[in-house]
Amino acid sequence: MRRFEWRDTIHRLDAKEDCVRIRQILTAHEFPWDMNRALGLALYRTYAVPSIGELLYQTGEFTERPQKRYDDTGLLLGTMLRYGFTEGEGREALKRMNQMHRSYDISNDDYRYVLSAFVVMPVRWLNDCGFGWRRLTEHEIASTVHYYRLMGHYMGIRDIPEDYAGFERLLDDYEREHFAYTPGARAVSDATLDLMASFYSPRMAGVMRKFTLALIDDSLIEAFRYDRPSAAWRWAARSALRTRAWIVRFMRPRTEPFWPEDNPNFRSYPNGFDVRQMGTFPAGCPVPHEQAGANQSEVEAQDGRSE
Repeated sequence: MRRFEWRDTIHRLDAKEDCVRIRQILTAHEFPWDMNRALGLALYRTYAVPSIGELLYQTGEFTERPQKRYDDTGLLLGTMLRYGFTEGEGREALKRMNQMHRSYDISNDDYRYVLSAFVVMPVRWLNDCGFGWRRLTEHEIASTVHYYRLMGHYMGIRDIPEDYAGFERLLDDYEREHFAYTPGARAVSDATLDLMASFYSPRMAGVMRKFTLALIDDSLIEAFRYDRPSAAWRWAARSALRTRAWIVRFMRPRTEPFWPEDNPNFRSYPNGFDVRQMGTFPAGCPVPHEQAGANQSEVEAQDGRSE
């Protein structure tokens, strides 16, 4: 294959009607490593919203079993990506995710914010930061918007932005308004950073923790009350990723897809997994909120439409 053949294939597809296939190509062929890192950081930054970070802390899942929670999240999302939202394993993964979410008291605004992070952060990683071996095109960004709007539809999320600019405004405005320190969110953040560092040798763990923090913007550093990384660390981390991107540009395109289950960092299921048994099965939400089940009826309606 020619180096840009997958990009050309994507541009022969319809951004909306073929959004699942385009997303599969981007994630499993063009940018498997980058998408995994960008989406991981997207999820990580949501901890700085107190209603999200404290809920994750109260469940105990992200602090007591971070590897399993990391694996379950990646594999459920990856199964939906691989098989779509309406049939077979993809539909079962969607149902399992909705079952978990409706056990907790999550506002529609928090749902919209997390969805916006999944849309925006990979674009910022690849395009704005220059960490990708090529930039995403407007066609690919539009298709990403359609993909996550479709996911949001099946999750029962209301008032989803219609374009990338809308998602970006939502993300930035929500973080400006809501980012704040809480001890529980800091504990979840520490557990996540420790997990990320564990993917490398013990001698490299401390270095990789500093490397990760050097990629995080100041608003997130302040929300978690970490010491601000030095200018030297920020320069080194960004330079390393841009050098990697330059090298990858001259590599052959990936012909065989790299699915999330191929990721060696997913270590909880060495003998395979069943999406129906993944995740949590809580009896109720451990955190009291003013408005319980804000989007419960809509989620159930979406499940009914996906039957």
